[in-house]
Amino acid sequence: MKTLKYIVMLAVAILFALPMQAQKDEKAVYQITDDVVVPHTMVQNQGSSGTCWCFAGTGFVEAEILRKYGEELNLSEMYFVRWAYAKKFDRFIKMHGVTNLSCGGEIFDVLYALAENGMITGEAYPGFLPGFDRHNHGELQNAIEGYARTVTKKSSGRILFEVYPDVVEAMLNAYLGEVPAKFEYNGMVYFPESFAKKYALDINDYVQFTSFMDQEQYKPFNIMIPDNWTNTPSYNMGFDEMMAELDTALYKGYTVGWAQDVSDKGFSRKAGVAIVPDDDVNKIRESNPKAFKKMTDEEILEKVYSFEYVMPEKVVTEEMHQTAYDDWSTGDDHSMLIVGIAHDQNGNKYYKVKNSWGEAGPYKGYWYCSEEFVKLHTAFFTVNKEAFSDEMSNSLSIE
Repeated sequence: MKTLKYIVMLAVAILFALPMQAQKDEKAVYQITDDVVVPHTMVQNQGSSGTCWCFAGTGFVEAEILRKYGEELNLSEMYFVRWAYAKKFDRFIKMHGVTNLSCGGEIFDVLYALAENGMITGEAYPGFLPGFDRHNHGELQNAIEGYARTVTKKSSGRILFEVYPDVVEAMLNAYLGEVPAKFEYNGMVYFPESFAKKYALDINDYVQFTSFMDQEQYKPFNIMIPDNWTNTPSYNMGFDEMMAELDTALYKGYTVGWAQDVSDKGFSRKAGVAIVPDDDVNKIRESNPKAFKKMTDEEILEKVYSFEYVMPEKVVTEEMHQTAYDDWSTGDDHSMLIVGIAHDQNGNKYYKVKNSWGEAGPYKGYWYCSEEFVKLHTAFFTVNKEAFSDEMSNSLSIE
């Protein structure tokens, strides 16, 4: 009986192991190989907060400190977030409520906050709600917006400009925690200002750049996007030049902040890739005759966004990029950090992108966005001026 019981148990174990082994041996549809990876810090998680801009910007600052000082820091995103909330609230009141008070922002906002208020480690100021270990800003955002509307109603007969900064500060303390006046790092005591001075970055060393057909070449302009509440200008350049400068920066060892749109169906959370698939049935069939030979045109089109196959992509032009911005197909609903260049099994080019959704997806928090996707859905990039090619630095007259 014992022998029979052992045989049955062994058979059951084998049956369960077979599908697991098959799953383990199954190759990913997109087989990505890294070509260039710029040193950077670990993936973080923004949780239920609309602060991707700050996580991308903080990662950008951390990568710059790593490059310049060889020190891998974990900085507090929420220290920068509360700076932005206070600034945006004050701006909202002074603009009579006719401006953006959302939780969104841009990567450059972190540089502004750093220059004005210094920085603090994530260990010293995690910025979680009491009792939480994950960011959740739903109630904070509603509270900020509600109080802003209350202030603009002038219920006391006038704007209480002497009062509202203290109230906003108290709200931020309640939801994010009070900022410590000083903190310890590697056995030394720092203030936010002294910590920033130790790992000094000059905000004047950084710029935004982009490419739009309706703007003058090699000149800065204010790109009209709601989350660009600081009105930070972006240098305009040719479409191909923009992509070439992105590559130049990465090859020179600089990460690049990326403001873009991920609402497109081509951005797959499951597959961990972002593409602009071609909808030409003949091209799709020719790309993989074995898979698509027996499918009807309708069946093939149903597979375009399935991510079951490596699909051929559209060739994105500057006209397509401009139109996507003009008709709102490309906005600025997410910010991430580009840290490398890669290719798939067919030789297609991708950019390795550090996201802020924790270690999600098949690439543990990283996404691989095709060159065509980056072309189509880029609002603008943020970079150290030293990352430009000499030719572009001369064209932009950047010192």
